[in-house]
Amino acid sequence: MKFLKWFFITVLGLVLALVLYVTVIFDPNDFKPQIVDLVKEQTGRNLTIGSDLSWTFFPTLGIELGQITLSNPQGFTNSSMVAVNQVVAEVALMPLLKKEVEISQLNLDGLTLKLETQTDGRTSFDGLAATADAKGATESSTQSRGTSNATLARLDIGGIAITNTKIINIDHLNNTEQLFDLKELTLGRFQLGEFAPLKYEFSATLPDFKLVSQGGGQLKVAQDLQTITINDFAVSNQVTGEGIPNGSLKADLNTSLIVALDKQTMNLVLSSFSAANIDAKGKLDIAYGSKVPNVVAKLEVGDVDLDALLPKQEGEAASQDKSATTASNAVEPDLRAMKSVNLDVGVSVKSVKVANLKTQNWVMKLQMKNGIADVKQLSADLYGGKVSATAKLDGREKVAKYQFDEHLSEVDIRALLIDLAEVDLLDGKANFNVAGKGRSLLPDNLKKNLVANGKFEIADGAIHGVNIPQMIREAKAKLGGDLSASSSTSEKKTDFTSMTGSFNVAKGVVTNPDLDMASPLIRLKGAGTANIINQALDYKLTTSVVGSLEGQGGEKRDALYGVEIPFAISGTMSEPKFALDTKALLDSKLKDETDKLKDKLFKKFGGL
Repeated sequence: MKFLKWFFITVLGLVLALVLYVTVIFDPNDFKPQIVDLVKEQTGRNLTIGSDLSWTFFPTLGIELGQITLSNPQGFTNSSMVAVNQVVAEVALMPLLKKEVEISQLNLDGLTLKLETQTDGRTSFDGLAATADAKGATESSTQSRGTSNATLARLDIGGIAITNTKIINIDHLNNTEQLFDLKELTLGRFQLGEFAPLKYEFSATLPDFKLVSQGGGQLKVAQDLQTITINDFAVSNQVTGEGIPNGSLKADLNTSLIVALDKQTMNLVLSSFSAANIDAKGKLDIAYGSKVPNVVAKLEVGDVDLDALLPKQEGEAASQDKSATTASNAVEPDLRAMKSVNLDVGVSVKSVKVANLKTQNWVMKLQMKNGIADVKQLSADLYGGKVSATAKLDGREKVAKYQFDEHLSEVDIRALLIDLAEVDLLDGKANFNVAGKGRSLLPDNLKKNLVANGKFEIADGAIHGVNIPQMIREAKAKLGGDLSASSSTSEKKTDFTSMTGSFNVAKGVVTNPDLDMASPLIRLKGAGTANIINQALDYKLTTSVVGSLEGQGGEKRDALYGVEIPFAISGTMSEPKFALDTKALLDSKLKDETDKLKDKLFKKFGGL
């Protein structure tokens, strides 16, 4: 017993002597010049430590230092790349012997990182990356083996506080400046297997907008260090800038997250999301262990009004100038990054309003693999009918390719055209089938490169803006000498029971070779084109009378029965022009008078 007693007294004496030596005789500041010289040798940078290093050894092992700066390379605007006001770290000494880590405090205050990119391409990191890469190559195998089996008996952190952190990124090459300001990032009392409060306050000032974000939640790290859980993480964001819809956008979300480091998976539950009157919820599962991560997502979205997010309309001339400028500066979107992730996404949307087009009950199922996005299903309720489509987008090449197959059934075509293009031309229940493909996603190229074929059928409708039977009646009356015939009181609308045809699209022109319209009074047939680039119409048709022009109650067959009268449609989709060729009517009138004269002469001389 005496032996043990004196043994412990001896050990304690040695510890006290060591502490006395380190704290009184040994001065860690003696090593500051060596540290400065080593940094200079390895990086060519100047390191300064303004304040004295302060150590504690028992009962905590700690360090406090401050006024630290690391210089930028010569010739840079900012003399220092890194500046730190204060760093404080204290670890309880005795628990370390039992593989227990007890940190009483860990504080970092006043970190400022000033990054620059010069016009010649040099950056603040030049000279640092090579050293870091060499070190990483030396230690990579050891690190990968060591972290996989890392375990701690206990980890207890009294608190972590990172305050007043700024990152300034100045790009002289593009003449831009970015400021990131982390005002606060704090973690409360933290122990393995227990939830700890986490909160932050952050802002970013970029050339086009400013972001202010703050949030907080509960953080837990499993005892084996393999699972990280964040619960009830509530985030509030405010974005302002000229390019932001209405100048300002507020976005709030509440989410939970589980990261399994051993399985290399991430599971996120979006309990709520709200931005610009758009509400959503869903979940996201990510497997990031393979070279190409796999993402599975399901999202439910409420009412979406995209028109409210678009910039307000300008004057027509200004809009045209802006459109021309935008088109001339347009750059083909490079979608080759699609190969870097695999997606399986399901989205449902209650309603969508875009370009004044109103749709409801959207359902989309999308899969993306090896750079090809495959829309397996895209359906919605559209103006009393249904729209369904499938599509593929190939982003593997610099200029993307696409193909689609779309079907519309029982759609109110008049309401659709009015809302979509402000065109009041057709009425009725429409059925469309169209399949097409193209290359390039630039708006102008979309119109020029689209190649498509389709069929349409419109039932119980009307052509608005023209009354063809009335035009024929007026022309017939005027040819008969009644110059007072006028259609000022008649409705400019031509009813029909059916309109059918096929079409193809190439080089921005829709060609319709077989338009066939039937009504109780007339029949309209022919062919024409519609230019989707300049909206020009060019139709050459023939109309023929199949009933009494006096209406469905007329008893006599009309004198023009069966006569084919040329009929033309020109102008634009928004302002169509209709023309009837009266020469055919005149020829018919002359033929009718000739026949009557022949009958009279036959009757008069027939008995001779």
